[in-house]
Amino acid sequence: MLKGIGSWILDIIIILIVVYLITTFVGQRTSVIGDSMKPTLQNGNQVIIDKLSYRFTEPKRFDVIVFPYKMNPNQLYIKRVIGLPGETIQLVNGEIYIDGAVLEEDYGLEVFLNAGIGTDPVVIADGEYFVLGDNRNNSSDSRFVDVGNVPKGDIVGRAWIKIWPLKDFGLLKHD
Repeated sequence: MLKGIGSWILDIIIILIVVYLITTFVGQRTSVIGDSMKPTLQNGNQVIIDKLSYRFTEPKRFDVIVFPYKMNPNQLYIKRVIGLPGETIQLVNGEIYIDGAVLEEDYGLEVFLNAGIGTDPVVIADGEYFVLGDNRNNSSDSRFVDVGNVPKGDIVGRAWIKIWPLKDFGLLKHD
């Protein structure tokens, strides 16, 4: 009987270690709060974050990333990568310019009304990313100094799978 209990306790310890390793290094579930990523993500959606990819690759344009809000590191933000390291971003008349050329994209829910700091050219430093919410007029993102450019080291991971509500279950579009 003691041998059976010891084996059961060992199994529980192994399961806890595996769960810890997966949630620390591989994946994590998070909830979407707010409508800044509409129509891609809605308030209350549940997503799985891929925490492993960016250990081996760099974020790409249009990836949906998760990072802590610098004014409250316990609050995670979900936004789309628009500008990459070394690029110059400028937001003019509802258009996004990268290195002087208009970015062709269809993620924005609407034409943004407030360019924030993007009114003037913003040079993205090495290891940083310029992010925008898909619901541009209802998003706190890199256009505003409280968010700013996101350092790669602050990125928790890439929003990977929408798991809730079940009717919307599936991979998120990143390109």
